[in-house]
Amino acid sequence: MMRVSLPDRPGSLGLIASAVGTVGADIRSIQIVGKEHGQAIDDFTLTLPNGAMPDNLVSACTAIEGVRVLWFSRYPEGGSLQSDIEALERMQRHPDQAAQLLTESAPLVFHGHWALLVDGRAGEVVFGTDMAPELTPEGMRALGLLEEMHTVELPSDWLPSWGETTAAVAPVGDGLSIVVGRQGGPEFLASELARLKHLCGMVASA
Repeated sequence: MMRVSLPDRPGSLGLIASAVGTVGADIRSIQIVGKEHGQAIDDFTLTLPNGAMPDNLVSACTAIEGVRVLWFSRYPEGGSLQSDIEALERMQRHPDQAAQLLTESAPLVFHGHWALLVDGRAGEVVFGTDMAPELTPEGMRALGLLEEMHTVELPSDWLPSWGETTAAVAPVGDGLSIVVGRQGGPEFLASELARLKHLCGMVASA
């Protein structure tokens, strides 16, 4: 997965596609994450050929005027992009499981590595995705106020053997909150937080 800031004008995507092709990579999908100051923020899901160096891909993209690679990381094998609409449809079919279903969908919808459903009142994890950490009491406190929507930058070793992590925390009602984590970034944009808040509001009204 590669997050790119590129000029918000016709032709920019074509230049990125050409740069990706020079290193033999294939673009599997593109999602517009947001726009700011004349720049578009797009997430590219890519497949690199065996032996290809990620640094070469980043260099090819940043050689284009006005383009910055904000983040580059492995994406879970077999993972695919999931839309807000698909998540909402699942929640509407099973309203009694809406909070857990949104937690399951969150890593794909928001391009994270893991997600947790946390009961702040009981101080315990209700549900976690496959790659989610096992929270210690100290790790729970590091997330901040669970009843308020916010982002938090967690330093290396915030949990034993865990690296730097960016997390978004969003309450969903009944003392429950969803935590979406990205190992190594990138930061959550305002547009992503707005989408997460909307989906959590749908859980609360389910």
